[in-house]
Amino acid sequence: MPGPTAADTIRILVATDSHVGYNERDHIRGDDSWKSFHEVMCLAKDRDVDMVLLGGDLFHENKPSRKSMYQVMRSLRMNCLGDKPCQLEVLSDMTENFQGAFNHVNYEDPDINISMPVFSIHGNHDDPSGEGHFAALDLLQVSGLVNYFGRTPESDNIQIKPVLLQKGNTKLALYGMSNVRDERLFRTFRDGKVKFFQPGTQKEDWFNLMTVHQNHHSYTETGYLPENFLPEFLDLVIWGHEHECLIDPKYNPEMNFHVMQPGSSVATSLMPGEAVPKHVAILSLTGRDFKVEPIRLKTIRPFKMKEIVLADEKEIKNLAKRQDHRAELTRYLMGIVDELIDEAIEEWREIQDEDELEEEPPKPLIRLRVEFSAPGGGHYDCENPQRFSNRFVEKVANTNDIIQFYRKKSSTSRKVNNAAKIPEESVLAQLAIDSVRIEKLVREFLEAQNLTILPQNSFGDAVSEFVDKGETHAMENFVTDSLVNQHKHLMSLDQTEEEDLSAAWEQNRLAEEAHFAQNGKRTMRKVKPKPITWDSDDDGHWADQPIAAIVSEDDEQADDDDDV
Repeated sequence: MPGPTAADTIRILVATDSHVGYNERDHIRGDDSWKSFHEVMCLAKDRDVDMVLLGGDLFHENKPSRKSMYQVMRSLRMNCLGDKPCQLEVLSDMTENFQGAFNHVNYEDPDINISMPVFSIHGNHDDPSGEGHFAALDLLQVSGLVNYFGRTPESDNIQIKPVLLQKGNTKLALYGMSNVRDERLFRTFRDGKVKFFQPGTQKEDWFNLMTVHQNHHSYTETGYLPENFLPEFLDLVIWGHEHECLIDPKYNPEMNFHVMQPGSSVATSLMPGEAVPKHVAILSLTGRDFKVEPIRLKTIRPFKMKEIVLADEKEIKNLAKRQDHRAELTRYLMGIVDELIDEAIEEWREIQDEDELEEEPPKPLIRLRVEFSAPGGGHYDCENPQRFSNRFVEKVANTNDIIQFYRKKSSTSRKVNNAAKIPEESVLAQLAIDSVRIEKLVREFLEAQNLTILPQNSFGDAVSEFVDKGETHAMENFVTDSLVNQHKHLMSLDQTEEEDLSAAWEQNRLAEEAHFAQNGKRTMRKVKPKPITWDSDDDGHWADQPIAAIVSEDDEQADDDDDV
């Protein structure tokens, strides 16, 4: 019997977390994200792969800008369209894999010539929202550029059906699960409400590949997806969301499958995991066997990070006992930063092609973390971090946050009103603002409070939308909706005693918290019809505005009268 040939090999370029649109208003770093995505797509075309698999967070924002959407569509059109026929045959029911107006793979559409299809799930940054519950990926799918699969319309009852593909004698069962709030997903798996479907026949002949976009590590007890929650029949899991590049598949002996974590293609925080060299990979499947070819990305802005403890540095450890030593300490730290800049540029040159070496190297990202606790009652006189960073305006890309000072953790914590505990100063000093998990921070603070009207768990959700997704009216809408809900509930009661009213709004608050815990989302508010004169481009989305909410029965009746 002849062995497998190239006609039996499915070659897939795998990438996750492109975050197109990240920091796009920055005059230095604004184009980094789309340039790295374009490099990924050009690699896929140059290496003649059969398909591209994206593991979520293609866009950095829930509502990507026109510039971001333009650059992504431009890159997809340049690299995915062509006359070369796609060799992948779809064997599954496409109406169950792809929802929307065009519920089939784009390369089987008679009106579009797709030579290299892209399959993608959504992440936590580009998830569906708003009226119609559309994601940015829906726009790419309806335009014929992306195959958007792995949707999770019901977070408490998830059914995962594979896209079945075949090339020659190799059969691929492609599973996808788009992002679900981690705590909610943990509970859904624990309750046995996640169902995986397998091919009906010859199950042993299929290579089972899955892509997910969840926390990989246990930041909280239930705020992640344990690998042992996934089924044992899987062969390889592509793990999105985590930005550290761990491109070599790691074997899980308990579950008997491998896990690959490609990481992000652009640094969105100045953390150690982002400083790891960034790669994508070409995954070659032949029968039930696979091999991985890592490819180092070359358009990535160089990033070097270092951490020092002043008390351990021989040259300056005695400065803490001297007066007026700020200038000397600053010169020492500036020397370290200069060394990091030189190292970053040298590493960038090492991976470039000869013709690209003639270009001017990009300004690197630099992060120096300095632990400045002084032993023996001394004191290190450190310069203001922003003033220090501004000394390197012409040399680095992050001109405001090069250096980060922090002290050793203390065993004590401050208290507010003998109740609400807030994080220690030393802990806060160690956290870059873009690395703080907002929901966790809010939850820990609110646990010590006694909210009587506003639901606590959805409070954290609103803060997260405001901070992480740029929903400028998220907090205002949350408060308005909560008060409207309480008002309607109280008006429906006959009780007038103050004590009875207090118990009533407490009961309603608990009901709202239970609803959020059960459904993973707040009670949807009713919205007035959009005024004819409202310009969404200039004024924003009408449904997101606080004035759009129906706050009373009179408002609702007025809208009904207008409709008549």
